[in-house]
Amino acid sequence: EGAYKGVNYDHKGPAHLSIGQESASVGQAFALEVDDHIFGSHRSHGEVLAKGLSAIRKLDDDYLLKIMESYFDGFILKVLNKFSSQENKYDKLVFSKKEKISKNSKINKIDKVSSYGKTNINDKANENTKKYLTKKYISEVKELAIKFLIYGCFSEIFAKNTGFNKGLGGSMHMFFIPFGIYPNNAIVGGSGSIGPGAALFKKVNRKPGIVVINIGDGAFGCGPVWEGICFATMDQYRTLWDKSLNGGLPLIINCMNNHYGMGGQTVGETMGFKILARLGAGINPDQMHAERINGYNPLAVIDAIKRKKEVIKQGLGPVLLDTLTYRFSGHSPSDASSYRTKEEILKWQSVDAIDEFKKKIINNDIADIEQITNINSIVDDVLFEMFKLAADSNISDRLDIDSEYISSVMFSNQRVEKFENRDPEISQKIEENPRIKQIKNKVRKAVDSQGKTVSIAKAYNVRDAIFEALINRFYIDPTMIAFGEENRDWGGAFGVYQGLTEALPYHRLFNTPISEAAIVGVAVGYAMEGGRAVCELMYCDFLGRAGDEVFNQLSKWQSMSAGILKMPVVLRISVGSKYGAQHSQDWSSLVAHIPGLKAVYPVTPYDAKGLMNAALIGTDPVVFFESQKIYNYPEYFRKEGVPEEYYEIEIGQPDIKMKGKDITILCLGPFLYTAIEAAKILKNNYNIEAEVIDLRSIVPLNYDIILESISKTGKVLLGSEAVERGSFMHTVASNITRLVFDYLDAPPVVIGSRNWITPAAELEELFFPTKSTILDAVNQSLIKLKDYTPKKDFSKNEILHRNQFGI
Repeated sequence: EGAYKGVNYDHKGPAHLSIGQESASVGQAFALEVDDHIFGSHRSHGEVLAKGLSAIRKLDDDYLLKIMESYFDGFILKVLNKFSSQENKYDKLVFSKKEKISKNSKINKIDKVSSYGKTNINDKANENTKKYLTKKYISEVKELAIKFLIYGCFSEIFAKNTGFNKGLGGSMHMFFIPFGIYPNNAIVGGSGSIGPGAALFKKVNRKPGIVVINIGDGAFGCGPVWEGICFATMDQYRTLWDKSLNGGLPLIINCMNNHYGMGGQTVGETMGFKILARLGAGINPDQMHAERINGYNPLAVIDAIKRKKEVIKQGLGPVLLDTLTYRFSGHSPSDASSYRTKEEILKWQSVDAIDEFKKKIINNDIADIEQITNINSIVDDVLFEMFKLAADSNISDRLDIDSEYISSVMFSNQRVEKFENRDPEISQKIEENPRIKQIKNKVRKAVDSQGKTVSIAKAYNVRDAIFEALINRFYIDPTMIAFGEENRDWGGAFGVYQGLTEALPYHRLFNTPISEAAIVGVAVGYAMEGGRAVCELMYCDFLGRAGDEVFNQLSKWQSMSAGILKMPVVLRISVGSKYGAQHSQDWSSLVAHIPGLKAVYPVTPYDAKGLMNAALIGTDPVVFFESQKIYNYPEYFRKEGVPEEYYEIEIGQPDIKMKGKDITILCLGPFLYTAIEAAKILKNNYNIEAEVIDLRSIVPLNYDIILESISKTGKVLLGSEAVERGSFMHTVASNITRLVFDYLDAPPVVIGSRNWITPAAELEELFFPTKSTILDAVNQSLIKLKDYTPKKDFSKNEILHRNQFGI
């Protein structure tokens, strides 16, 4: 209707309501401490409110004030102090001494039956209840904190600057870390691969509390959820890791089972499990301690969460819960609920958990109808007051349409030596490491002091450079971990990690299941909690199996959190060759297209070490491309070789690898070595001096050196081993044309691999750009080469032909 209680407001964003599921959220939150962290879905507003209220109840007033005063420098609190009512509405809920005595006698008799069995309210609960019956129900600080929670939520939903994340997360991504509420995910099942990473952080760094993932029953059809489960239940936690880490992950995977994934009914239609709790039986011998519980009874949920926390305390996690509940509303405002009958909805509403629990409270003389009516009145008043504040654009504004604020939070651009000030857990002194000793005997450049070429066996190479940067940071940052397929013992599929197995305990370097989505998702969750992670995808082609985690999770949470979260993750991706169509693709252009990711592609030892050092000290996600072709390459370009000491190369800075005056060749990846060969031919055969520049970085990219070179040469060729269509080099070429058009003697020429599948190794020369490809392009488009016979056609007609047929 565009209005609520006479207040006009047109909400343009999504609304995925959880009406009907309240008791499942409240019961869970009641049993969780502030150090217990929840991750949810697009329908997790109820979980946010319940966990927030639970945290407010358990935190002391001074700490609550500190949170509110420090969050965005008190920005939200200042609005509340200025515009919200100062009346303490909870004064109505003061009990007399006489009432206290009568209530306690009734409380001690409570004996409720849950879906599990009989549940007694324990002595501690009785004491808490007595405490609340003998003084004001809530302090003024706690009332203010409740308003702070509700106002922050409303403002975030309405994309207001006063939201918990300044409206950049919005309805589906709402969270508030000080209360243990971690990001909710708009991608169905998205938290399924991230939550295990958060639990891993708690385990590896010996932090208190557990992690709860709240996802719907429909999410159990999503691959990342299953991959997250596989990662979370690895045997090694109990069998190979240090016993002091206490076994399995401190994790509850909780299904808020409302029977529908959008309009599909999981039982009887879209899934085959009938009872979701059965899924645990196929995972591990403990059956994940799986249990179906009555989410319509908050006491049953409290009971289950408390018992499962004890299981986790014994090192027997993770746990799977199937919490039965129901949503009365449709999936979203556009959902007319045509897939279910009105009779079905009415039957569930007839046993609505709020009404049923009210009856229990009254029937057991916990409170009377007047007190419950007072509570409802207070809730309505506070909600409406906070709604009005959030809806009022004069009080709660949005980011200005011309604001550059979003730019400022896309990257954190910080440097952190270590995320915790404690000694890293290591297995040996670094100077005792066999790989370190081996590298010390290597020559750190391609040519020795006598001018002779150093043999491959004796030359310091790209593989050594990456290792040297990694082990250095492992011995500085105690939170840093590395994981992926074949990372331990094998030393990584391409030998980069050889030597780390001896240096580090299992919990800092370990193998994972073949679960690429989980590998990246876990790194995201680990970083959200405050740690540094290095994860690896064995081939660039496998990026597709972790597409959501890279493109929707790793890339977005810093900006969606308005800079609250940091994402210190280095994602190592090797780019293959000789392995054919599904193992030899360069997808760097895909990564470049996604906002929020930094990306580098070094191909020399000096650059690899310097850029890895820069990535590892930073606080942003860096996709670190590595070519399998050049792991053994020594340092050809830096006469003094690669320094033993620590150094960094700023991400985004290109480097001139060969100076020249007649033509500029811009390179990305191993194309550099092909370009150098072509440049030598141009010099020796045609007296053309090419300036060869290695971009090294993809995002960010400083154009100063590039533009200076082109202003001098007037001609530019750009190349990489990615397929030419959609190549990142086209973006660079477009920018060059716009920025130095007046200096260009000809349009920029972009070359790359053919727009085909990658063929078998024996046919690769047909596919990848070669030195003759470069010469052909120069001859036909930039400088006519005397007596040159082209091998490939770069004419306009050929370009039109290739595009017409998509090849």
